[in-house]
Amino acid sequence: QVHLEESGGGLVQAGGSLRLSCAASGRTFSSYTTAWFRQAPGKEREFIAALSWTARSTDYADSVKGRFTISRDNAKTTVYLQMNSLKPVDTAVYYCAAGLYRDDLRGPYDYWGQGTQVTVSS
Repeated sequence: QVHLEESGGGLVQAGGSLRLSCAASGRTFSSYTTAWFRQAPGKEREFIAALSWTARSTDYADSVKGRFTISRDNAKTTVYLQMNSLKPVDTAVYYCAAGLYRDDLRGPYDYWGQGTQVTVSS
């Protein structure tokens, strides 16, 4: 099992940047495909980005491609989401997720964090 805890959310102006972190427990972290999702008020949770457990593949939603970057540090068992050129439509609760040896980067995922709020003001 793996426990996930997000941090780094907050309030930022449009055009600004934030970096979210997701700290994971567990000694087999490098075996997990990791991903970020978000959920805006009144909307369903949507896929944002994923990084395969091999670190050879990434996938991004069209809405964030070119603006967001997912990365990981296996030594720190942490996944990051660098968000640049933020827009008010990016306002949502952001969740990290993990799946053991998952090859389908879009999910489903077995483990989820509690989420961190990102608010982008216009």
